[in-house]
Amino acid sequence: MSQPESLKKNLPGLWRVLCHFWPETRKHGWLIAGSWTALLLEVGFRLLEPWPLKVVFDRVINKMHGAHGYKVTLFDIFDPITLLAMMAGTMVALTALRALAGYWTTVSFAKIGNRVLTEVRTQLYRHVQYLSLSFHTKARTGDLVIRVISDVGLLQDVVVTAVLPMIAKTLILVGMVALMFWMNWKLTLVALAVLPVFVLRTVTMGKKINEVARLQRKREGAMASTASESITAIKTIQALSLEGAFEQQFARQSKKNLKQDVRAKRLAAGLERSVDLLTALGGALVLFYGTRLVLREELTAGALLVFMAYLKNVFRPIQEFAKYTARLGKAAAAGERVLDLLQHIPEIRDLPGAVTAPVFRGAVRFEKVSFAYEGGEPVLRDISLEVLPGQCVAVVGASGSGKSTLVSLLLRLYDPVQGRVLIDGHDVREFTLGSLRSQISAVLQDNLLFAASVRENIAHGAAGATEEEIIAATRLANAHDFIMALPQGYDTVLGERGVTLSQGQRQRLAIARAAVRKAPILILDEPMTGLDKMNEHAVLESLERLDYGATTFLITHDLRHAARADLIICLEAGRVVERGTQSELLRANGRYAALYELKAAVR
Repeated sequence: MSQPESLKKNLPGLWRVLCHFWPETRKHGWLIAGSWTALLLEVGFRLLEPWPLKVVFDRVINKMHGAHGYKVTLFDIFDPITLLAMMAGTMVALTALRALAGYWTTVSFAKIGNRVLTEVRTQLYRHVQYLSLSFHTKARTGDLVIRVISDVGLLQDVVVTAVLPMIAKTLILVGMVALMFWMNWKLTLVALAVLPVFVLRTVTMGKKINEVARLQRKREGAMASTASESITAIKTIQALSLEGAFEQQFARQSKKNLKQDVRAKRLAAGLERSVDLLTALGGALVLFYGTRLVLREELTAGALLVFMAYLKNVFRPIQEFAKYTARLGKAAAAGERVLDLLQHIPEIRDLPGAVTAPVFRGAVRFEKVSFAYEGGEPVLRDISLEVLPGQCVAVVGASGSGKSTLVSLLLRLYDPVQGRVLIDGHDVREFTLGSLRSQISAVLQDNLLFAASVRENIAHGAAGATEEEIIAATRLANAHDFIMALPQGYDTVLGERGVTLSQGQRQRLAIARAAVRKAPILILDEPMTGLDKMNEHAVLESLERLDYGATTFLITHDLRHAARADLIICLEAGRVVERGTQSELLRANGRYAALYELKAAVR
């Protein structure tokens, strides 16, 4: 098996990355052309470097010692000392030119690699953002972060520090072997006698190193996931005294990763030492047979020196491959992980022919909608519901009855298995996701705030919101006073996930974020869960102010809040079992009335 074939077989990640991102790479055509020109010049100067030494031995040293049997050449017009000075200067000039070409090769290819892989990282991050919730509920956050940041970074590093040097050295190998055959084909065959052993050893060991590298990369992703999960849930972990348990879990994964790393290093070191030994064996064969050719005057001493110099460089690409095998293996694994993620098609996406949604009036209709999560029992069953523009609909029911799932279909976080969800008479799948979701505001049970200023967190609700609109939204949400009491007011940077605020404060900022959008459809999903009486009153007052005529879906367990709705929907096991106003449902003395009496007894 040849080395290119083994590379293609054992490093499919790099090959797939190259093929997948070639369109992005072609955009830098002039830079690629300049890089390859510099690379070819570097190879050419490298091939010429030993030749001044040949001239010195054959035309200076031997001539001064009265050696015979050499053909007359142009060099004989110079006296020995002048020729020696010229060759010394030529050696410096060739080395300087080769160094300059090498510098531009490295810099140019680094620019290409950095630009392309920066685009890859951005593309990967954007792709992850648009993947469906069904994917994110199963994926591990730490592993996704490793893929976006570390895996792409590893590809970027290896392309510049390993792949490109190996390409250059492979070209040097081809050029040197061609020159060696031109100089003396017999000695060249002797020099290359150990090459099959080189290739066999490299392929065998390289395959093992790649397998270890892939396993190691997988373990690193597991470690990152454990660390991410524990840090995200640090409050719960400390409250339950679980620090020791998570520390032990992380330590076990770290030790397994250490064993794989040591094994990879041991395999790579063994391969490098094998290559060193085979290089020495090849050099010994050339020295022995080449010296005999010189003694028989079939080869000049200078030519033998060129052969010896070339021989070291001939095996260098294989030596470099041995040196970088572990890194190439990791890069292959990283490339496969990156492309596997990129090739994961979002279940929820803009359908062919999707159009920008017009400004909604707010009429919403569910037509015989059924839904089940992947591989699970139906969560919603044959739901039909019509909501008029500006109506407030309360959705009540026991936990797990499908309340949050129902409004998730409106946002197209999921698509129904059967039936349709319509806004203003149009199936929501007819619209682009961006134009659909931009006209729906949501205040959730656990609203996420970002590690940004208060102003920026509110402005996320409506891009381009003015300072006056932001302040008006916070006043509506009963948030302006506590914001002004913060150290830098609206410029105060919140902790990640808004942990520096109380839950009631976070909810009021979420209400302000919804208010600044002024969307025609509003979703309130358990907005007062977990709040004390004082915060609940402040949030409830904010929600009443938020009623600006939008079609509102209020999901709640507290039937006192449902009483303000124009229509109450009672769900049980994914079905609508009752609907009507509170007075109508209490008179019906059905499921809602039973829930109401139970809540009243608890209070």
